[in-house]
Amino acid sequence: MINRRHLLIAAALSAATVSGAQAQDWKAKYPELTFAIVPAENASGVIERYAPFMAYLSKEIGVPVKLRVAQDYAAVIEGQRAGQIQIANYGPSAFARAIMTGVKIEPFAIEVNQGGVKGYYSVFFVKKDSPYKTVQDLKGKNIGLVDPNSASGNNVPRYALSQMKIEPESFFGKVVYTGSHENAIIALQQGTVDVAANWLNTDDDSNLTRMAKKGMVKADDFRVIFRSEMIVNSPIAYPADLPADLKAKIRQAFFDAGNKDKAAFDKLSDGKNEVWQPVDMKAYEPIMELNKFIDQLRKKSS
Repeated sequence: MINRRHLLIAAALSAATVSGAQAQDWKAKYPELTFAIVPAENASGVIERYAPFMAYLSKEIGVPVKLRVAQDYAAVIEGQRAGQIQIANYGPSAFARAIMTGVKIEPFAIEVNQGGVKGYYSVFFVKKDSPYKTVQDLKGKNIGLVDPNSASGNNVPRYALSQMKIEPESFFGKVVYTGSHENAIIALQQGTVDVAANWLNTDDDSNLTRMAKKGMVKADDFRVIFRSEMIVNSPIAYPADLPADLKAKIRQAFFDAGNKDKAAFDKLSDGKNEVWQPVDMKAYEPIMELNKFIDQLRKKSS
């Protein structure tokens, strides 16, 4: 006789079979995942920093996750547009640009700084022994920006300069795109530029302090002459058309990382970040407006 208990067992087994079949379906289509990041530091440093986390993701998701160190944000945007990148660590402006240009992606996790803060700052660094006290003191000097799609390295600086009635290409002697935040500091250190845009979470957690920890520079050799309003932190995004169960696997792996593999998680930020938290598109709407403003500035100057 078939009773209620038998029916419940049968239903559970059926659900497990369907779930297993779905997993096999997405694994057949995605036998390997690609995680892309634009480095703030040199490529070898990024690979060393991210290798343990790639191993963790591979274990948790159930297929190999390979790291792609992209040359710039445009490469990440186009890689996700083409379906070649399943997981991407964007800067906020680059993510907004991807959405604005029709890339079908969804943010699912946001970086969180110490104290639960979900934002950071754009700053201008100068050498400590330089005579410059304000941005206005730098007329005719060279400025180092980072990437045209960088929030802290280009868009927020350009917005801030416009508020100061400064048009970079005519005010500064030269505008130099350095390609990475680390390169911007090196350019400043070497005298290629006189001021460099960069990111900063707190005074003791910035690209500069992380470079100093690696012995690349001395943090005390530089000082900040400008700090922006807070910028929303960077998102992690995946294509909107990924299978729902694969999305769930990816999300869970990111949200559990701080507990399941604290060493790998802490290595990403030198132990400065708290666990990722969920995020949605609404958080980046102000950045889309900032991008539109920057686009108008470019049209006026062209």
